Amino acid sequence: MSTSGAGILTFLGAAGTVTGSKFLVERDGRRLLVDCGLYQGEREWRRRNWEPFPVDPASIDDVVLSHCHLDHCGYLPALVRDGFSGPIWMTEGTAALTEIVLRDSAHLNERDAEQARAGGWSRHDPPLPLYGVADAEAAIVLFRQVGFGVRTPVSDAMAITLSRAGHVLGAASVLVTAGDETVLFSGDLGRRTHPVLRPREAPPAARTVVLESTYGDRDHPDPDGDAHAEFAAAIRRTVARGGSVLVPAFAVDRTELVLHALSQMLRAGQIPSVPVYVDSPMALAALDVYRRGSLRAELLPDAPADLVDLPMLHAARTPEESMALNSPHTPSIIVSASGMASGGRVVHHLRHMLPDRHNTVVLTGYQAIGTRGRALLDGAKELKIHGRYVPVRAEVVSDEEFSVHADADELVAWLRDLPTPPETVYLVHGEADAARLLGDRIRAELDWLTVVPRLGERVRL
Repeated sequence: MSTSGAGILTFLGAAGTVTGSKFLVERDGRRLLVDCGLYQGEREWRRRNWEPFPVDPASIDDVVLSHCHLDHCGYLPALVRDGFSGPIWMTEGTAALTEIVLRDSAHLNERDAEQARAGGWSRHDPPLPLYGVADAEAAIVLFRQVGFGVRTPVSDAMAITLSRAGHVLGAASVLVTAGDETVLFSGDLGRRTHPVLRPREAPPAARTVVLESTYGDRDHPDPDGDAHAEFAAAIRRTVARGGSVLVPAFAVDRTELVLHALSQMLRAGQIPSVPVYVDSPMALAALDVYRRGSLRAELLPDAPADLVDLPMLHAARTPEESMALNSPHTPSIIVSASGMASGGRVVHHLRHMLPDRHNTVVLTGYQAIGTRGRALLDGAKELKIHGRYVPVRAEVVSDEEFSVHADADELVAWLRDLPTPPETVYLVHGEADAARLLGDRIRAELDWLTVVPRLGERVRL
Protein backbone atom coordinates (compact mmCIF):
# COMPACT_ATOMS: atom_id res chain seq x y z
CA MET A 1 0.00 0.00 0.00
CA SER A 2 1.62 3.29 -1.06
CA THR A 3 2.42 5.99 1.49
CA SER A 4 1.94 8.83 -1.01
CA GLY A 5 -1.42 10.48 -1.49
CA ALA A 6 -3.92 9.24 1.11
CA GLY A 7 -2.63 8.66 4.60
CA ILE A 8 -2.35 5.17 6.02
CA LEU A 9 -2.85 3.98 9.60
CA THR A 10 -1.32 0.70 10.75
CA PHE A 11 -2.18 -0.96 14.07
CA LEU A 12 1.21 -2.22 15.28
CA GLY A 13 0.08 -2.91 18.85
CA ALA A 14 -2.82 -2.82 21.34
CA ALA A 15 -5.06 -4.62 18.83
CA GLY A 16 -6.78 -7.60 20.42
CA THR A 17 -5.15 -6.87 23.77
CA VAL A 18 -4.89 -4.12 26.36
CA THR A 19 -1.15 -3.36 26.18
CA GLY A 20 1.60 -2.65 23.64
CA SER A 21 0.14 0.53 22.14
CA LYS A 22 1.81 1.40 18.82
CA PHE A 23 0.09 3.11 15.86
CA LEU A 24 1.85 4.15 12.66
CA VAL A 25 0.60 7.08 10.57
CA GLU A 26 2.13 7.45 7.08
CA ARG A 27 1.65 10.30 4.63
CA ASP A 28 3.74 11.49 1.66
CA GLY A 29 6.67 9.30 2.60
CA ARG A 30 6.74 10.42 6.27
CA ARG A 31 6.18 8.10 9.21
CA LEU A 32 4.86 9.10 12.64
CA LEU A 33 4.54 6.53 15.44
CA VAL A 34 1.89 7.28 18.06
CA ASP A 35 2.94 5.57 21.31
CA CYS A 36 5.62 2.94 21.61
CA GLY A 37 4.57 0.61 24.41
CA LEU A 38 5.55 -2.76 25.81
CA TYR A 39 3.30 -5.78 25.80
CA GLN A 40 2.46 -7.03 29.28
CA GLY A 41 0.36 -9.88 30.64
CA GLU A 42 0.06 -13.21 28.84
CA ARG A 43 3.22 -14.85 27.56
CA GLU A 44 2.01 -14.93 23.96
CA TRP A 45 1.92 -11.11 24.01
CA ARG A 46 5.08 -10.57 26.05
CA ARG A 47 7.02 -12.63 23.54
CA ARG A 48 6.20 -10.02 20.91
CA ASN A 49 8.44 -7.56 22.74
CA TRP A 50 11.37 -9.64 21.50
CA GLU A 51 10.29 -9.83 17.86
CA PRO A 52 11.82 -7.48 15.27
CA PHE A 53 9.84 -4.25 14.99
CA PRO A 54 7.31 -4.52 12.12
CA VAL A 55 8.93 -1.64 10.22
CA ASP A 56 12.55 -0.49 10.16
CA PRO A 57 12.91 1.82 13.20
CA ALA A 58 15.29 4.01 11.20
CA SER A 59 12.48 4.69 8.71
CA ILE A 60 10.29 6.34 11.38
CA ASP A 61 10.61 10.12 11.42
CA ASP A 62 8.88 11.03 14.70
CA VAL A 63 7.27 9.46 17.76
CA VAL A 64 4.58 11.11 19.90
CA LEU A 65 3.60 9.77 23.33
CA SER A 66 0.12 10.02 24.81
CA HIS A 67 1.43 9.38 28.34
CA CYS A 68 4.08 7.77 30.51
CA HIS A 69 2.78 4.29 31.32
CA LEU A 70 5.01 1.40 30.29
CA ASP A 71 2.48 -0.08 27.86
CA HIS A 72 2.59 3.23 25.95
CA CYS A 73 6.27 4.20 26.22
CA GLY A 74 8.25 1.15 27.34
CA TYR A 75 9.51 -0.04 23.95
CA LEU A 76 11.25 3.28 23.18
CA PRO A 77 14.75 2.18 24.30
CA ALA A 78 14.62 -0.83 21.97
CA LEU A 79 13.33 1.33 19.10
CA VAL A 80 16.22 3.78 19.55
CA ARG A 81 18.78 1.00 19.94
CA ASP A 82 17.60 -0.50 16.65
CA GLY A 83 17.88 2.70 14.63
CA PHE A 84 15.24 5.33 15.44
CA SER A 85 16.88 8.75 15.89
CA GLY A 86 14.10 11.32 15.45
CA PRO A 87 12.35 13.50 18.03
CA ILE A 88 9.96 12.02 20.59
CA TRP A 89 7.15 14.50 21.30
CA MET A 90 5.18 14.71 24.58
CA THR A 91 3.95 17.09 27.27
CA GLU A 92 6.16 18.33 30.10
CA GLY A 93 4.48 16.03 32.63
CA THR A 94 4.85 13.02 30.37
CA ALA A 95 8.51 13.81 29.74
CA ALA A 96 9.31 14.07 33.44
CA LEU A 97 7.52 10.84 34.32
CA THR A 98 8.66 8.86 31.27
CA GLU A 99 12.30 9.52 32.16
CA ILE A 100 11.63 7.85 35.50
CA VAL A 101 9.68 4.97 33.97
CA LEU A 102 12.26 4.13 31.29
CA ARG A 103 15.22 4.27 33.64
CA ASP A 104 13.44 1.97 36.08
CA SER A 105 12.33 -0.41 33.33
CA ALA A 106 15.87 -0.66 31.96
CA HIS A 107 17.28 -1.29 35.44
CA LEU A 108 14.69 -4.02 36.08
CA ASN A 109 15.39 -5.64 32.72
CA GLU A 110 19.10 -5.83 33.51
CA ARG A 111 18.49 -7.00 37.09
CA ASP A 112 15.93 -9.66 36.13
CA ALA A 113 18.25 -11.06 33.47
CA GLU A 114 21.06 -11.32 36.01
CA GLN A 115 18.80 -12.93 38.62
CA ALA A 116 17.50 -15.42 36.04
CA ARG A 117 21.09 -16.30 35.17
CA ALA A 118 22.07 -16.70 38.82
CA GLY A 119 18.89 -18.61 39.73
CA GLY A 120 18.89 -20.81 36.64
CA TRP A 121 15.17 -20.35 35.93
CA SER A 122 15.55 -19.01 32.37
CA ARG A 123 15.45 -21.24 29.30
CA HIS A 124 18.00 -18.94 27.66
CA ASP A 125 21.75 -19.20 28.17
CA PRO A 126 22.67 -16.58 29.02
CA PRO A 127 19.42 -14.67 29.68
CA LEU A 128 19.62 -11.17 28.20
CA PRO A 129 17.63 -8.02 29.00
CA LEU A 130 15.23 -6.65 26.40
CA TYR A 131 17.25 -3.43 26.69
CA GLY A 132 19.57 -1.78 29.16
CA VAL A 133 20.15 1.49 30.97
CA ALA A 134 22.29 2.92 28.15
CA ASP A 135 19.43 2.32 25.69
CA ALA A 136 16.99 4.17 27.97
CA GLU A 137 19.35 7.15 28.27
CA ALA A 138 19.72 7.27 24.47
CA ALA A 139 15.93 7.49 24.16
CA ILE A 140 15.57 10.19 26.82
CA VAL A 141 17.97 12.46 24.92
CA LEU A 142 15.42 12.54 22.06
CA PHE A 143 12.52 13.87 24.18
CA ARG A 144 10.89 17.09 22.96
CA GLN A 145 8.23 18.88 25.02
CA VAL A 146 5.07 20.46 23.63
CA GLY A 147 2.23 22.18 25.44
CA PHE A 148 -1.44 21.25 25.45
CA GLY A 149 -3.36 22.85 22.60
CA VAL A 150 -0.27 23.85 20.63
CA ARG A 151 -0.35 22.78 16.97
CA THR A 152 3.14 21.46 16.33
CA PRO A 153 4.35 20.66 12.78
CA VAL A 154 6.47 17.50 12.88
CA SER A 155 7.17 17.56 9.13
CA ASP A 156 5.93 19.19 5.96
CA ALA A 157 3.33 16.44 5.83
CA MET A 158 2.05 16.23 9.42
CA ALA A 159 1.28 18.16 12.59
CA ILE A 160 0.23 17.11 16.10
CA THR A 161 -1.99 18.78 18.70
CA LEU A 162 -2.24 17.42 22.26
CA SER A 163 -5.29 17.84 24.49
CA ARG A 164 -5.59 16.94 28.18
CA ALA A 165 -6.84 13.37 28.71
CA GLY A 166 -7.13 13.44 32.52
CA HIS A 167 -5.68 9.95 32.99
CA VAL A 168 -2.34 10.66 34.69
CA LEU A 169 -0.17 13.76 34.94
CA GLY A 170 0.72 14.89 31.41
CA ALA A 171 -1.62 12.44 29.69
CA ALA A 172 -2.93 13.62 26.33
CA SER A 173 -5.12 12.69 23.43
CA VAL A 174 -3.21 13.14 20.16
CA LEU A 175 -4.70 14.77 17.06
CA VAL A 176 -2.62 14.07 13.96
CA THR A 177 -3.23 16.30 10.95
CA ALA A 178 -1.87 14.86 7.71
CA GLY A 179 -2.78 17.04 4.77
CA ASP A 180 -6.57 17.24 4.75
CA GLU A 181 -6.88 14.11 6.90
CA THR A 182 -7.27 14.06 10.68
CA VAL A 183 -6.98 11.15 13.07
CA LEU A 184 -7.53 11.47 16.82
CA PHE A 185 -5.93 9.00 19.22
CA SER A 186 -7.69 9.08 22.59
CA GLY A 187 -4.73 7.67 24.50
CA ASP A 188 -5.91 6.46 27.89
CA LEU A 189 -8.83 8.61 29.01
CA GLY A 190 -9.41 9.52 32.63
CA ARG A 191 -12.61 9.43 34.61
CA ARG A 192 -14.91 12.40 35.07
CA THR A 193 -13.61 12.81 38.61
CA HIS A 194 -9.92 12.28 39.34
CA PRO A 195 -8.82 12.75 42.97
CA VAL A 196 -6.11 15.30 42.13
CA LEU A 197 -6.07 16.02 38.36
CA ARG A 198 -8.26 18.32 36.31
CA PRO A 199 -10.73 16.44 34.10
CA ARG A 200 -10.12 15.73 30.43
CA GLU A 201 -10.79 18.35 27.80
CA ALA A 202 -13.48 17.99 25.14
CA PRO A 203 -11.99 16.24 22.10
CA PRO A 204 -11.37 18.07 18.81
CA ALA A 205 -13.08 17.09 15.57
CA ALA A 206 -11.43 14.35 13.52
CA ARG A 207 -12.36 12.26 10.50
CA THR A 208 -10.93 9.11 12.14
CA VAL A 209 -10.92 8.28 15.86
CA VAL A 210 -8.82 5.61 17.58
CA LEU A 211 -10.39 4.99 20.99
CA GLU A 212 -9.14 2.93 23.91
CA SER A 213 -11.57 0.28 25.22
CA THR A 214 -9.93 -0.96 28.44
CA TYR A 215 -13.18 -0.68 30.40
CA GLY A 216 -15.43 -0.89 27.36
CA ASP A 217 -17.48 -3.73 28.85
CA ARG A 218 -18.18 -2.28 32.30
CA ASP A 219 -18.99 0.79 34.34
CA HIS A 220 -17.32 1.75 37.58
CA PRO A 221 -19.45 1.41 40.72
CA ASP A 222 -21.34 4.57 41.61
CA PRO A 223 -19.50 6.34 44.43
CA ASP A 224 -21.58 6.07 47.60
CA GLY A 225 -19.93 8.95 49.42
CA ASP A 226 -17.60 6.60 51.29
CA ALA A 227 -14.80 6.09 48.80
CA HIS A 228 -12.35 3.27 49.56
CA ALA A 229 -14.56 1.94 52.37
CA GLU A 230 -13.57 -1.67 51.62
CA PHE A 231 -9.90 -0.73 51.55
CA ALA A 232 -10.21 0.93 54.96
CA ALA A 233 -12.13 -2.06 56.36
CA ALA A 234 -9.46 -4.43 55.03
CA ILE A 235 -6.75 -2.42 56.80
CA ARG A 236 -8.68 -2.51 60.09
CA ARG A 237 -9.26 -6.28 59.83
CA THR A 238 -5.64 -6.98 58.96
CA VAL A 239 -4.16 -4.84 61.72
CA ALA A 240 -6.56 -6.40 64.25
CA ARG A 241 -5.25 -9.88 63.44
CA GLY A 242 -1.64 -8.73 63.55
CA GLY A 243 -0.97 -8.85 59.83
CA SER A 244 0.26 -6.39 57.23
CA VAL A 245 -1.31 -4.97 54.07
CA LEU A 246 0.52 -5.17 50.76
CA VAL A 247 -0.66 -2.80 48.02
CA PRO A 248 0.71 -3.50 44.54
CA ALA A 249 0.47 -0.11 42.85
CA PHE A 250 1.84 1.47 39.72
CA ALA A 251 4.63 3.80 40.73
CA VAL A 252 3.35 6.58 38.49
CA ASP A 253 0.00 8.05 39.54
CA ARG A 254 -1.40 5.03 41.40
CA THR A 255 1.02 5.14 44.33
CA GLU A 256 0.40 8.87 44.66
CA LEU A 257 -3.36 8.27 44.75
CA VAL A 258 -3.05 5.44 47.27
CA LEU A 259 -0.99 7.63 49.62
CA HIS A 260 -3.45 10.49 49.15
CA ALA A 261 -6.36 8.14 50.02
CA LEU A 262 -4.54 6.73 53.06
CA SER A 263 -3.96 10.31 54.25
CA GLN A 264 -7.69 11.01 53.99
CA MET A 265 -8.60 7.73 55.75
CA LEU A 266 -6.24 8.44 58.62
CA ARG A 267 -7.51 12.01 58.98
CA ALA A 268 -11.11 10.73 59.08
CA GLY A 269 -10.27 8.08 61.68
CA GLN A 270 -11.13 5.22 59.33
CA ILE A 271 -7.81 3.43 59.80
CA PRO A 272 -5.37 3.08 62.70
CA SER A 273 -2.03 4.84 62.60
CA VAL A 274 0.49 2.24 61.47
CA PRO A 275 3.77 2.51 59.56
CA VAL A 276 3.29 3.09 55.82
CA TYR A 277 6.21 2.10 53.62
CA VAL A 278 6.68 3.22 50.04
CA ASP A 279 8.88 0.52 48.55
CA SER A 280 9.47 2.04 45.14
CA PRO A 281 12.19 4.59 44.39
CA MET A 282 10.37 5.30 41.14
CA ALA A 283 7.17 6.17 43.01
CA LEU A 284 9.05 8.57 45.28
CA ALA A 285 10.58 10.28 42.25
CA ALA A 286 7.17 10.47 40.58
CA LEU A 287 5.66 12.07 43.68
CA ASP A 288 8.28 14.83 43.38
CA VAL A 289 7.14 15.43 39.79
CA TYR A 290 3.52 15.84 40.92
CA ARG A 291 4.73 18.50 43.36
CA ARG A 292 6.47 20.59 40.66
CA GLY A 293 5.23 24.14 40.49
CA SER A 294 5.38 24.18 36.68
CA LEU A 295 2.85 21.34 36.56
CA ARG A 296 0.46 22.77 39.14
CA ALA A 297 -1.95 23.85 36.37
CA GLU A 298 -2.79 20.18 35.72
CA LEU A 299 -3.96 19.64 39.31
CA LEU A 300 -7.32 20.50 40.77
CA PRO A 301 -7.37 23.97 42.38
CA ASP A 302 -8.05 22.46 45.83
CA ALA A 303 -5.49 19.64 45.57
CA PRO A 304 -3.14 19.84 48.58
CA ALA A 305 0.32 21.04 47.67
CA ASP A 306 2.03 18.00 49.23
CA LEU A 307 -0.71 15.43 48.30
CA VAL A 308 0.37 13.21 51.23
CA ASP A 309 0.00 13.65 55.00
CA LEU A 310 1.07 10.45 56.77
CA PRO A 311 3.11 10.97 59.97
CA MET A 312 4.41 7.37 59.89
CA LEU A 313 5.41 7.39 56.23
CA HIS A 314 8.75 5.74 55.44
CA ALA A 315 10.67 5.30 52.21
CA ALA A 316 12.41 2.02 51.43
CA ARG A 317 15.09 3.23 49.05
CA THR A 318 17.74 0.52 49.20
CA PRO A 319 17.44 -3.20 48.42
CA GLU A 320 18.26 -3.93 52.05
CA GLU A 321 15.41 -1.71 53.28
CA SER A 322 13.08 -3.41 50.82
CA MET A 323 14.06 -6.92 51.92
CA ALA A 324 13.39 -6.00 55.55
CA LEU A 325 9.73 -5.46 54.60
CA ASN A 326 9.25 -9.07 53.50
CA SER A 327 8.49 -9.94 57.12
CA PRO A 328 7.32 -6.79 58.95
CA HIS A 329 7.71 -7.03 62.74
CA THR A 330 4.63 -4.89 63.34
CA PRO A 331 1.40 -4.40 61.38
CA SER A 332 2.24 -2.17 58.44
CA ILE A 333 1.04 -0.98 55.04
CA ILE A 334 3.48 -1.58 52.20
CA VAL A 335 2.91 0.13 48.86
CA SER A 336 5.14 -1.31 46.16
CA ALA A 337 5.28 -1.55 42.36
CA SER A 338 4.19 -2.98 40.01
CA GLY A 339 0.43 -2.54 40.00
CA MET A 340 -0.30 -5.87 38.31
CA ALA A 341 2.43 -7.67 40.30
CA SER A 342 4.16 -8.47 37.03
CA GLY A 343 7.63 -7.43 38.21
CA GLY A 344 9.59 -5.26 40.58
CA ARG A 345 9.96 -5.35 44.35
CA VAL A 346 6.33 -6.27 45.03
CA VAL A 347 6.94 -9.78 43.66
CA HIS A 348 9.41 -10.51 46.46
CA HIS A 349 6.90 -9.25 49.03
CA LEU A 350 4.19 -11.47 47.57
CA ARG A 351 6.44 -14.50 47.85
CA HIS A 352 6.91 -13.91 51.57
CA MET A 353 3.49 -12.51 52.53
CA LEU A 354 0.98 -14.55 50.52
CA PRO A 355 1.41 -17.76 52.57
CA ASP A 356 0.39 -15.98 55.81
CA ARG A 357 -3.37 -15.77 56.55
CA HIS A 358 -2.81 -12.72 58.75
CA ASN A 359 -1.86 -10.58 55.73
CA THR A 360 -3.94 -8.88 53.02
CA VAL A 361 -3.20 -7.91 49.42
CA VAL A 362 -5.19 -4.95 48.06
CA LEU A 363 -5.39 -4.68 44.26
CA THR A 364 -5.89 -1.10 43.13
CA GLY A 365 -6.93 -1.12 39.48
CA TYR A 366 -7.10 -2.98 36.20
CA GLN A 367 -5.37 -6.37 36.17
CA ALA A 368 -4.49 -7.61 32.69
CA ILE A 369 -5.00 -11.24 31.76
CA GLY A 370 -1.83 -13.25 32.37
CA THR A 371 -0.53 -11.11 35.25
CA ARG A 372 -0.16 -12.23 38.84
CA GLY A 373 -2.60 -9.52 39.84
CA ARG A 374 -5.27 -10.97 37.55
CA ALA A 375 -4.61 -14.45 38.95
CA LEU A 376 -5.13 -13.15 42.49
CA LEU A 377 -8.26 -11.28 41.44
CA ASP A 378 -9.63 -14.49 39.90
CA GLY A 379 -9.07 -16.44 43.14
CA ALA A 380 -5.81 -18.28 42.48
CA LYS A 381 -4.79 -20.62 45.29
CA GLU A 382 -1.14 -20.53 44.33
CA LEU A 383 1.17 -18.27 42.29
CA LYS A 384 4.36 -19.08 40.43
CA ILE A 385 7.09 -16.70 41.53
CA HIS A 386 10.72 -16.97 40.44
CA GLY A 387 10.27 -20.51 39.24
CA ARG A 388 8.47 -21.85 42.33
CA TYR A 389 4.84 -22.01 43.45
CA VAL A 390 3.71 -20.08 46.51
CA PRO A 391 0.42 -20.79 48.34
CA VAL A 392 -2.12 -17.97 48.49
CA ARG A 393 -3.50 -17.85 52.03
CA ALA A 394 -3.57 -14.10 52.54
CA GLU A 395 -6.84 -12.20 52.07
CA VAL A 396 -7.19 -10.56 48.64
CA VAL A 397 -9.26 -7.38 48.22
CA SER A 398 -9.92 -5.26 45.11
CA ASP A 399 -10.56 -1.51 45.25
CA GLU A 400 -11.90 -0.39 41.87
CA GLU A 401 -12.18 3.19 43.10
CA PHE A 402 -8.50 3.66 42.28
CA SER A 403 -8.98 3.03 38.60
CA VAL A 404 -8.31 6.16 36.54
CA HIS A 405 -9.50 4.60 33.27
CA ALA A 406 -12.73 5.92 31.80
CA ASP A 407 -15.49 3.31 31.94
CA ALA A 408 -17.94 2.48 29.15
CA ASP A 409 -20.28 5.36 29.99
CA GLU A 410 -17.39 7.82 30.03
CA LEU A 411 -15.92 6.52 26.77
CA VAL A 412 -19.24 6.98 24.99
CA ALA A 413 -19.61 10.43 26.59
CA TRP A 414 -16.20 11.40 25.19
CA LEU A 415 -17.37 10.39 21.72
CA ARG A 416 -20.57 12.41 22.14
CA ASP A 417 -18.41 15.45 22.90
CA LEU A 418 -16.82 15.32 19.44
CA PRO A 419 -17.91 18.44 17.49
CA THR A 420 -18.86 16.33 14.45
CA PRO A 421 -19.33 12.58 13.95
CA PRO A 422 -16.19 10.85 12.64
CA GLU A 423 -16.27 8.64 9.57
CA THR A 424 -14.81 5.68 11.50
CA VAL A 425 -14.09 4.78 15.12
CA TYR A 426 -11.42 2.13 15.70
CA LEU A 427 -11.41 0.41 19.11
CA VAL A 428 -8.01 -0.57 20.51
CA HIS A 429 -6.26 -1.15 23.84
CA GLY A 430 -8.87 -3.54 25.19
CA GLU A 431 -9.47 -7.23 25.57
CA ALA A 432 -11.58 -8.77 22.82
CA ASP A 433 -14.88 -8.84 24.72
CA ALA A 434 -14.46 -5.28 26.01
CA ALA A 435 -13.80 -3.89 22.52
CA ARG A 436 -16.64 -5.89 20.98
CA LEU A 437 -19.21 -4.83 23.56
CA LEU A 438 -18.17 -1.19 23.37
CA GLY A 439 -18.45 -1.36 19.58
CA ASP A 440 -21.97 -2.77 19.84
CA ARG A 441 -22.93 0.04 22.18
CA ILE A 442 -21.49 2.79 19.95
CA ARG A 443 -23.32 1.42 16.94
CA ALA A 444 -26.59 1.13 18.88
CA GLU A 445 -26.45 4.56 20.55
CA LEU A 446 -24.63 6.72 17.99
CA ASP A 447 -25.04 4.76 14.74
CA TRP A 448 -21.36 5.33 13.89
CA LEU A 449 -19.15 2.99 11.87
CA THR A 450 -17.08 1.20 14.52
CA VAL A 451 -14.32 -1.33 13.86
CA VAL A 452 -12.14 -3.52 16.08
CA PRO A 453 -8.93 -3.75 14.02
CA ARG A 454 -6.63 -6.74 13.74
CA LEU A 455 -2.99 -6.59 14.80
CA GLY A 456 -0.97 -5.39 11.82
CA GLU A 457 -4.02 -4.20 9.89
CA ARG A 458 -3.51 -1.22 7.55
CA VAL A 459 -6.33 1.16 6.67
CA ARG A 460 -6.63 4.34 4.60
CA LEU A 461 -7.44 7.51 6.49
